[in-house]
Amino acid sequence: MSPSTPHLHRIDRPQDLHGLSDEELQALAQEVREHIIDTVGEIGGHFGANLGTCELAVALHSLLDSPRDKVVWDVGHQAYPHKVLTGRRDQLPTIRQYEGLAPFCSIAESEHDVMGAGHASTSIGYAVGLREAMRLQGTPDPGRVVAVIGDGAMTGGVAYEAIHQAGGLQTPIVVVLNDNGMSIAPNVGALNRSFQRARLHPRLWHAREGVEHRLTELPGGLGAAFERLGPQLKESIKSFWAPGLWWEELDWAYMGVVDGHDVHDLRAALRQAFRAGRPVVVHIATVKGKGFAPAEEGGLEGMEKWHAAKPKSIANGAPVPAKPSVPGAEPTPPQYTQVFGDAMVAEVRRDRRVVGITAAMNSGTGLNILQGAEPDHYFDVAIAEQQAILFAAGLALQGMKPVAAIYSTFLQRAYDQIVHDVCLQKLDVVFAMDRAGLVGDDGPTHHGAFDIAYLRCLPNIVLAAPRDEPELQRLLRTALVQGGPFALRYPRGEGPGSPLLDPSRVSPVEVGRGELLREGDGQVALLGYGSGVAKALDAADLLAESGLHATVADARFAKPLDLELIGRLAADHELLVTVEEGVLSGGFGSAVWEALNDAGLEAPRIMRVGLPDRYVTHGKPALLHAEVGFTGKAIAQRIEAAVGQGHGSALAGA
Repeated sequence: MSPSTPHLHRIDRPQDLHGLSDEELQALAQEVREHIIDTVGEIGGHFGANLGTCELAVALHSLLDSPRDKVVWDVGHQAYPHKVLTGRRDQLPTIRQYEGLAPFCSIAESEHDVMGAGHASTSIGYAVGLREAMRLQGTPDPGRVVAVIGDGAMTGGVAYEAIHQAGGLQTPIVVVLNDNGMSIAPNVGALNRSFQRARLHPRLWHAREGVEHRLTELPGGLGAAFERLGPQLKESIKSFWAPGLWWEELDWAYMGVVDGHDVHDLRAALRQAFRAGRPVVVHIATVKGKGFAPAEEGGLEGMEKWHAAKPKSIANGAPVPAKPSVPGAEPTPPQYTQVFGDAMVAEVRRDRRVVGITAAMNSGTGLNILQGAEPDHYFDVAIAEQQAILFAAGLALQGMKPVAAIYSTFLQRAYDQIVHDVCLQKLDVVFAMDRAGLVGDDGPTHHGAFDIAYLRCLPNIVLAAPRDEPELQRLLRTALVQGGPFALRYPRGEGPGSPLLDPSRVSPVEVGRGELLREGDGQVALLGYGSGVAKALDAADLLAESGLHATVADARFAKPLDLELIGRLAADHELLVTVEEGVLSGGFGSAVWEALNDAGLEAPRIMRVGLPDRYVTHGKPALLHAEVGFTGKAIAQRIEAAVGQGHGSALAGA
């Protein structure tokens, strides 16, 4: 037992909390918090939201019997305390590391993780399904089901669909609304303002309990008048005082606002909610980054900055000072995200019809740069990707040029709007997809593996991907000049360091036109798409050391394809290799194969390099690329095997 964590080191399963007093549980929550600060500060990972849920996780597991009772954690990046309390305390240093704990809940990892999704706003829907399944199965004493939603997830529309269903069915679940006023960035919208009013007046809900009775006791005959006027007027007057009336109108019981950092109050509220036998929401107020002064005391800016911690960013519970820059050191290439954000500012200043739209990811997409420079041309719709695209469609119908900057993995959530509301009507909407390809530590729920395949099948859309930073500038310009639906994908992290273009000198490229980068000896041609171009060049360099000189081309577009370039590569080479950082099924390589066949062109052997037909785990991108064979060395080895060169010495040492 560690003297600094006397309670935590006795917790190996959630049932170990059942015999502890409120005081011991409160102390345990603080020990969990300190364990997370020490661990995540060293290895990096999701941070602020987890510090806000320590007391909640302790309170829930002190009352529930997991896994018989189910706790569904929305946005699993607030579930680290849950992991610590369910047998994974000593494994926490491996979280988000290759072959370590998953960054979100994972049903393959623990019986206490009820679901394994990493996208927001889904917990209530899961909970309704779980509890209704228990009813249909006729379980005599079914377990309790709790959904913990928060950290911005209540701004997602799918949560309201589940609330509507549960209220209609009267499904006996408990929803804990963990209200910290934040997602990654500060929450936006009218709903957030409503929550904030309730948070600022945590005793306000108590007025709800007695107001109806007091109305009937007013003197001078007024009380009797209120009785005669009936329930509608009383409810209208109560709504002025009662922040939970919206829930009650949907046949939910509302409790709140409860101090989310007081274990005693949390346990009292949860006990009452469990006894209700109907849908209940327990509205709690928490602080994102609780217990870590730079986040807790830094206001909204501090909470946003410490949503995640970088490796070795915290020591002894305090931030590690940034290392001073070394004079004369080579500057690191800019992140694609920054290049996009700067390019958006330039495009807005070039054409005032251009606007940027984000779904609660302003800094993640680089649109925070636009927000600061041109705030009137920046919109945040919160965690509501469907609304982001519908909003973009409305803007386009009125002559604007919206750019919806949404991660590849999150754009999947708006697929119906892409199909029917943008592509069908040929609207001028640009989809700027950051994090295309394998994103690394966030794992399979966040990899941008599918966008080429799920967009390529749609009529009227153009698909493009830059090989480097200046190409991103040019292709964004192309998208805005071209008009119509245009999808632009680019990876997470730094580009190859190609010099950026002067914003005043950025010119569009011809849609559907690729570029030949290197002429070879006629045996092998590599055709890269987006980040696949750099891998193709790496492979060609290695092959050259073995005496095989490959042709390399940049496709630039997956739709429409440059059939002239592809036809030439096919006619002049024995092997055509396509390289893409997306799934092969329905992807760029498949498009090349189909195009050659449909055009009646004689095709050589075609080798497709891309991502496998499985969900790729989490870990550093270099490790994941090696695992799936998306490296220059792996591609070169496959090519040598295919052409029978037998010159493997250079590759063996590469």
